[in-house]
Amino acid sequence: MAVTGSYYCEDHKPKARGNGRDAFQSKNKPFYRSDEWQSTRQYVFERDGARCRECGQFVFGKNAHVHHVIPISEDPTLRLEESNLILLCPKCHAKIENENKKQTPRVFQKYFKHTGDRSGGVTHTPK
Repeated sequence: MAVTGSYYCEDHKPKARGNGRDAFQSKNKPFYRSDEWQSTRQYVFERDGARCRECGQFVFGKNAHVHHVIPISEDPTLRLEESNLILLCPKCHAKIENENKKQTPRVFQKYFKHTGDRSGGVTHTPK
């Protein structure tokens, strides 16, 4: 029997596609959509001159990642503290998020895979 509103039965319906981001940030999603966060994020963007604090690359829009130096999970009271926030590009954000982990990176994994003529198609992971 087909699922209501679908052409497929429960056994054959297509699996939901996702990029993994929801699993990583789902519990904080309401916070990241709040006016307080948007205002603080804009302040950090302007304070850091739209440049990654690690590499100095110009960042804009979704490539402008505001990073919590001390994660919200460790101290929720610092989530809007401007001194706890820095602007990063996606690659530097991935590097910082994964540098202390001994396992294969699980956050921003696409930034750890390099293909093309520079690497000869080899996949590189951080040490």
